[in-house]
Amino acid sequence: MSKTKSLLSAGLSLSFFTLCSRILGLVREMTKAAFLGTSKYADAFGIAFMIPNLLRRLFAENAISVAFIPTFKGYLEDSESSEGRQTIRDFLSATLTLITFLTTCVVLLGILLTPLIVRIFLDNSDKALLSETSILTRIMFPYLVVISIAAFFQGILNGVKIFSPSGFTPVLFNTVVIAATYILTPLLTKNIGDSEFRAQMAARAMSIGVISGGCIQALFQLPFVLKTGWTFHFTTLRKAFTNPGTRRVMKLIVPTIIGMAAYQLNDVVSTALAGKAGTGIVSSLQYSLRLQELILGIFAVSIGTVILPDLSGLAKKELWSDFNEMLVQAAKIMALISIPITFLSLLCGQEIISLVYKSKKFTDESVRLTLVAFRMHIAGLFFIALNRIISPAFYAQGNTKSPTVAGIIGFAVNIALALAVVLLHNDGTGAGIALALSIASFTNTVALFIFLKKNQNLDVKAVTLGTIFYALKLVLLSILACIPAFFVRKALLPVFEGHGRLIGFGLPFAITAICYGVAGIALLVITKDEIVKVIVKKIRRR
Repeated sequence: MSKTKSLLSAGLSLSFFTLCSRILGLVREMTKAAFLGTSKYADAFGIAFMIPNLLRRLFAENAISVAFIPTFKGYLEDSESSEGRQTIRDFLSATLTLITFLTTCVVLLGILLTPLIVRIFLDNSDKALLSETSILTRIMFPYLVVISIAAFFQGILNGVKIFSPSGFTPVLFNTVVIAATYILTPLLTKNIGDSEFRAQMAARAMSIGVISGGCIQALFQLPFVLKTGWTFHFTTLRKAFTNPGTRRVMKLIVPTIIGMAAYQLNDVVSTALAGKAGTGIVSSLQYSLRLQELILGIFAVSIGTVILPDLSGLAKKELWSDFNEMLVQAAKIMALISIPITFLSLLCGQEIISLVYKSKKFTDESVRLTLVAFRMHIAGLFFIALNRIISPAFYAQGNTKSPTVAGIIGFAVNIALALAVVLLHNDGTGAGIALALSIASFTNTVALFIFLKKNQNLDVKAVTLGTIFYALKLVLLSILACIPAFFVRKALLPVFEGHGRLIGFGLPFAITAICYGVAGIALLVITKDEIVKVIVKKIRRR
């Protein structure tokens, strides 16, 4: 019982830190918006940070979750003897050496080839922008080394069921980036009033914050790692490459990189196309995606994480009827949350973006660019959220291949559409690129449902039709709820206009959202919504 409580406590703590990190991530974007707006330096920073961050997601996070932790846990089972403990120490030392050596090689090569890399993402005619993006990229490339070491420390802690320190490190990272921007920008621009120069130096200040934040993420975890009793040191490259544990890790990670690469390359290719489409497109797409990620982080990721153990248990016991019921219910809950949020975001997108981002360098033009992208991104919210529910249904059955193939199909659709938009209809905004991502998410969802049919034990027709009809019902109810909210918003905006960001945009949005929410809840009650009944029953039981 105490062990269950301990795990529950760790889970709640991790969820709390994840929420804090998401909020601070948004504050970090707000800071970027205030200092850089949608200027060319905002694009330069976005591209420069994306390159090492992509490699971090692809290799460091993937290696730790998919390969290192399972291998480390396997060793821990045989750690009673002194020989077993020494084997673990050798494995940890070999892993640290391997990570440090490989990431350092990548960083040195990346810094050397930076001028060629940034040309992929930018219009080659702007030499000054290419030069500045190269500088920012070279400042942040070493982030890959320190964040990979931080991921290694996280793997050790998670392997012995310690989660809070690693959960807290993203909070530290975002805090450092925000603080560095506010502290260093005035120092770098002392007695110089030129706004373009200030934006340039702010981008460099943020870059210094990124590398500093990465170092702090690693250093903060080190005392907690040493407290576990597991020690390690650098060893020879020969021992690092020939250690049975590291060889097992490399064997496990290679197949998963292909699937992960398909998903992560979406960002790379979209950013490359956005960089060629015009100034401000890269940053406006990133601002829009940050808002979408915050919404997803609050509910979609949590629900997907919570149902995976339950689905795994039902699959193991072959209780397919219960499995089917839980899957349908989870999909409907996701629809109940994401579809109404989508319509509210479409109605009040301008107020949301202005409230969150508008200040200093984030002008009316920045709002316009971000709003265009946000409307297209938010249109795919339901499908992205649904993918977070359907994918665990495959993982619960030990099937990682189907979600990977679905991801590759979605990637191909996204790139084909985004490329067609940029080459055939470039309107100077990121609308087409954002819409391509939403259509790709829809394609990914369709592919997952098709692959779900392969399991003869599941009533896929019931899952599919149940989700579709419920989603259509919510679309209709959301449109009806938007009608009174539309007129309330229209009446409120002129009243509060010119009273500052918080009052001018915050109050109209809050009152419109309340009106929309009341109308929506009333419609759900009138239609005797089944999911609302289930949620009310569960709340009453507690």
